[in-house]
Amino acid sequence: MSSCSASPLLKPRGEARLIRSLQAGDEAVFAAIVARYHSAMVRLALSYVRQQSVAEEVAQETWLAVLQGIGRFQQRSSFQTWLFKILTNRAKTRGRREARSVPMSALASVEDAGDAAVDPDRFQGAPRAWANGPEQRLLATEAHGLILEVISGLSAAQRAVITLRDIEGLTAQEASEVLELSDVNQRVLLHRARSKVRQALEDYIDGAAGG
Repeated sequence: MSSCSASPLLKPRGEARLIRSLQAGDEAVFAAIVARYHSAMVRLALSYVRQQSVAEEVAQETWLAVLQGIGRFQQRSSFQTWLFKILTNRAKTRGRREARSVPMSALASVEDAGDAAVDPDRFQGAPRAWANGPEQRLLATEAHGLILEVISGLSAAQRAVITLRDIEGLTAQEASEVLELSDVNQRVLLHRARSKVRQALEDYIDGAAGG
């Protein structure tokens, strides 16, 4: 589920060049960055706020903060990590205004403690029956929508972690830094979220095969 960028400029090896371009005010590079990350930022913001319109506002505020702060960015973390951390800080602030924000650590220990889990080894490779049959491509397209639907129904903490790890491709360390989580809580949340997505996929595939 991890996202891939089409531009070499957005890949890790081009990050120093990307930062220099942004600091020099390169509008084309900024537009490419917005195109790459904006939708993901809105999805992540929705882990903290109720309304799509508010999530869009949070993303816009984040882009303004990026423009204002890029000159001071010292690359102690990746640009992607820095960007998502700005976004989550602003989203948390808006979430508190909506009386919806709950500490991620609390959500991990209370909300997820009783969730059923599946063996992590089952996340290796495609779901069973995924790669076989004449309807493979149709299933893949429909399953992508199902994945996003399941993720949208997860707890705020699970949704944020799986969005960063499995959709945006952040490492465990980066996701923990962005969300201000311990490594243990990050792993617990990711495992619970993946379990639910995996179960939904298998139920869907079994239903399709039986139909």
